[in-house]
Amino acid sequence: MKIKGLRWYIIALIALATVINYIDRSAINIMWPYIYKDFGIADLDNKSALALITTFFMIAYALGQTFTGKLMDAVGTRLGMTLSILAWSVSIALHSFARSLASFNIFRFLLGFSEAGNWPGATKSNAEWFPAKERAIAQGIFGAGASMGSVISAPIIALLYIAFGWKMTFVLIAILGLIWIIPWWIINKATPDKHSWITQEERDFIADKSSGRENIADTAPVLTWKELLKFRNTWGIIMSRFFIDPVWWLFVTWLPTFLKEQFMFDIKQIGSFTWVPYLFAAIGGLLGGYYSSWRIKNGATAVNARKNAIAVGCAIMLLALVGIVYFLGTLKENPGLAMGLIGATLFGFQFLIGNIQTLPSDYFNGKNVGTVAGMGGTAAVAGTLLTTWAVPIITKTSYVSFFVLAAVLVPITWICIKYITSKKTFTS
Repeated sequence: MKIKGLRWYIIALIALATVINYIDRSAINIMWPYIYKDFGIADLDNKSALALITTFFMIAYALGQTFTGKLMDAVGTRLGMTLSILAWSVSIALHSFARSLASFNIFRFLLGFSEAGNWPGATKSNAEWFPAKERAIAQGIFGAGASMGSVISAPIIALLYIAFGWKMTFVLIAILGLIWIIPWWIINKATPDKHSWITQEERDFIADKSSGRENIADTAPVLTWKELLKFRNTWGIIMSRFFIDPVWWLFVTWLPTFLKEQFMFDIKQIGSFTWVPYLFAAIGGLLGGYYSSWRIKNGATAVNARKNAIAVGCAIMLLALVGIVYFLGTLKENPGLAMGLIGATLFGFQFLIGNIQTLPSDYFNGKNVGTVAGMGGTAAVAGTLLTTWAVPIITKTSYVSFFVLAAVLVPITWICIKYITSKKTFTS
């Protein structure tokens, strides 16, 4: 049996895994403003408690990014992704047994460590299944999965919470990951060079034989973390992720709380409104991947096309965040404008992040791709932890500092991309 376009089935499954990933991780943020009193937490302490829960998740996520990056390189994406989603499905189900803030922290730690595997696994799989000129599109589809997960998680979780309560909600969303494993194990039988279902035409296209690089991945030396850190390429990827990812997480973690405090939304309204910015984000992810791939097809180098797309995304984000700061005093009377500006911010983020996440496969080869992607993910979490700890402090009186912080991080990211990252190399 031969299947035309098999690589698109693979990336579709990865995107679906990312949707499930974001449903699972978003559940606590959406329900928290309405369940924290169940654990004896006072109103004044609820943001600090959520910050603590998020800290446990993010510390584990940081450790998991680097560990699972090595895991994906060691055992391959088929088994690596299976182990990751199996572990995080069990972890999210365990949330239903939480009886205190301490038990929540333990379960969030387990969830963060296991969910981290989705990102280096996806980046490595894209490097295996797509030539350089299509990788940004593939990464955009995968990134759109994160956004779509956020789009559908708010209404789904709100409905489940209203119908079944928070405990059963955690159990029901855990089942999604277990079901995903079945088609993944069947369809992703092997890498493209060994898969029995792939056509020879697609195999040659993925190998990109016209470039003369089809054997580089097989011959590239496997480098240690210390050796990889000697490359300016590695530091460019690490530092850009350190500064830009916290902007995304500021909204993923705190948007429901912001809407409850600023607009007095109940959970039904949270479910009705919070999906809108993430729909913008999903569109941004797809367009960002398409834009850089279009640039490559029109003669630009892969690295220059990625950098140009990142610049466009940074510009959109910065303009939107400045707009939020400027209009913040009047947004209480205009939630539609608030959703539009937040949506533009997340559109710009997803427009650029897929291109940043593609850089490891542009700069590195073979069994170094997942490792570098994991290192970048760890740096992203380190930056996110700092902003997570800051939010309960800087939002005591208003959210102005919240959005100013996000705006400042954007141009710093662009400096990292423009001046730290070195020229493209395939000798690593």
